[in-house]
Amino acid sequence: METTAASAELHLTVANEDYLECMVRIIHEHPEAAEGVRSVDIATRLDVSKASVNKAVTALKNAGLVEQSHYGKVVMTEEGRAIGEAVWHRHRLLRTFLVQELGVAFEVADSEACMMEHALSEDTMNRWTSYLEKQGISVED
Repeated sequence: METTAASAELHLTVANEDYLECMVRIIHEHPEAAEGVRSVDIATRLDVSKASVNKAVTALKNAGLVEQSHYGKVVMTEEGRAIGEAVWHRHRLLRTFLVQELGVAFEVADSEACMMEHALSEDTMNRWTSYLEKQGISVED
């Protein structure tokens, strides 16, 4: 999934991508959440208010990336999950590079990878991914 292209086409903000990535991370940690992620869990993970989550979920619903019944759990659509997975993959790849190759502290690398994952073009990210894979660097969880 080309996150930059898909995000641009859907007019997603960095925050929208962060919400999708957050839901994917919750699902990876708690597979039962694939049936739906609780808004309170998203709010806790992102350290935002439940009102902020509701606003973001509305935007993501309008883009066709999530579904939610009235005050129910948030369920990712196939496209929403693909974008979230792609953002999470970029994050982990960038974080791994910063930690393993540059010796950046994990917490700093994690924070900076979050900023970088949204800023790089899809072409640059694909080239970097290919380069890192040729160097034997793979994504850390």
